[in-house]
Amino acid sequence: MAFDAGARTASTVNFLDLPFSGLDLDGALDAISVRASLDLPFAYVATPNVDHVVCLANEPARRTRYDHAWLLLNDSRVLKGLARKAKISLPLAPGSDIAEHLFDTVIDKYEPVTIIGGDRESIEELKRVYDLRDVRWHEPPMNLKQKPGAIVRAAAFAAAQPSRFTFICVGAPQQEMIAYAIALRGDARGVGLCVGAALDFLSGSAKRAPKWMQGLGLEWLHRLASEPGRMWKRYLVTGPKVFSLFAEWRASIAA
Repeated sequence: MAFDAGARTASTVNFLDLPFSGLDLDGALDAISVRASLDLPFAYVATPNVDHVVCLANEPARRTRYDHAWLLLNDSRVLKGLARKAKISLPLAPGSDIAEHLFDTVIDKYEPVTIIGGDRESIEELKRVYDLRDVRWHEPPMNLKQKPGAIVRAAAFAAAQPSRFTFICVGAPQQEMIAYAIALRGDARGVGLCVGAALDFLSGSAKRAPKWMQGLGLEWLHRLASEPGRMWKRYLVTGPKVFSLFAEWRASIAA
């Protein structure tokens, strides 16, 4: 098993016991674009948000997948704000913005692009929007977390594709599980991006919050209002636990 350490950037920002890469959106895009242009072993990008952080605290076994990410980018304005309270500069580089910029400015419509996750309708719409000519799509089954065989098959599919970019969009922790499994194989190339619902936003199958709501850190409220049945627990029950985690972490580093 060989992970390419090329790994973490020198400017790691430790926050809530996670080694975030000290890159903002522009820095992350530059690093991802450069690496994808080189013939290097597969490396993946994880984009933790509040939900990821809280669930990681409840399931420490998830940590391995974050520890082996090449880039660990902050996907949350809430985390950025909490870090500021601790006098820590935690740049913001949302996965949805990264995906959008890559499709807008980096990915050529003729190059192969691998996507794991999504449904046929949204993939076809994404192809139409960006005039993509060579999308390699794999649709894993539901309840992926409990199906190790399906994780292995998704990883094998990704490794078999000649893509510079592999978008893994099945939610946490499933997407990080797949990315980690791809890296473990040792025979894959390119950059994997664990970016959740990013491609749903780009295809139009889901609506992202308006820019003014994003700027105010209210993207969570927009998602809650858009999908209350699916999102209420994440934002009203799980999410607020980040404040107690922050208080505990701050006390631990002050001790």
